[in-house]
Amino acid sequence: MFKAFLLGLVFWLLVHRLLRDWLYSGEIWHPMLMDLSIFVIAVSGSLWILASL
Repeated sequence: MFKAFLLGLVFWLLVHRLLRDWLYSGEIWHPMLMDLSIFVIAVSGSLWILASL
């Protein structure tokens, strides 16, 4: 689980850097909720990747 957390953090950092302006514009959701949801998706995806290896 810790490996999935770290890999998810790396994925989240990459996605966050790419979408930062759009996230903080508040166009879709509150920025904190959007950050949290992207982080949960990144950790879930990395757990799925690690489980399939």
